[in-house]
Amino acid sequence: MTELIRRWQQGWSECRGWAPPVESHGALDFLLGQPDRHRELITLHVDAVPESIRPLADVVATQEKPTLLTVPTHHPEEVEQVLRAAGLTLRADREWIMTREVATHPRRPAPAGYTCHTTVTGRVISAEVRHESGDLAASGLAAVIGTDTIPDKIVTTDAHRRRGLGSVVMGALMTEAANQGASTGILFASPDGERLYTALGWVTEATVVMATSPRHAA
Repeated sequence: MTELIRRWQQGWSECRGWAPPVESHGALDFLLGQPDRHRELITLHVDAVPESIRPLADVVATQEKPTLLTVPTHHPEEVEQVLRAAGLTLRADREWIMTREVATHPRRPAPAGYTCHTTVTGRVISAEVRHESGDLAASGLAAVIGTDTIPDKIVTTDAHRRRGLGSVVMGALMTEAANQGASTGILFASPDGERLYTALGWVTEATVVMATSPRHAA
């Protein structure tokens, strides 16, 4: 799992144009410099004793700028207790690390009135679904790093939801990734995303718990 997280972050960073993190104390340390996300620490050892997260939680609790602690784990309840004890504020929703074989990923055609188009820029594939009116209805990215592909920012606009467009985007991205030699898909899924990806055959590998210091809680 540690290597899986490292592999995921390479594609995630590629999709978002972020500099590689520093790795120390069992975590990937991203300096993002964003107003609401100045820094993010992502732990690497999902089976670590939850209390081992406490030193990193203490670091986050003292940060002057918005800092997020992201903990992939097989022990989410215990990890949440440790983060609360350190004074951090938990994000309301958990996320999940998911994987899937690329070659057999479902490919869904765009429904009537929509078209799907993919482009490749360097190691990043982008897919867009547009309505016949010209409106951008759904979009997404996927980086191809070696034999891995890492989808990111899979979004359907409010006016075009419940038409299966997320599945169209994912199918287009995975088809192009397979063409480029990718065999394994890796992603972090939000609750909405998890429902989509599960329906497409993605498998959960670990739960992701996230927390910030109280002064920066949303």
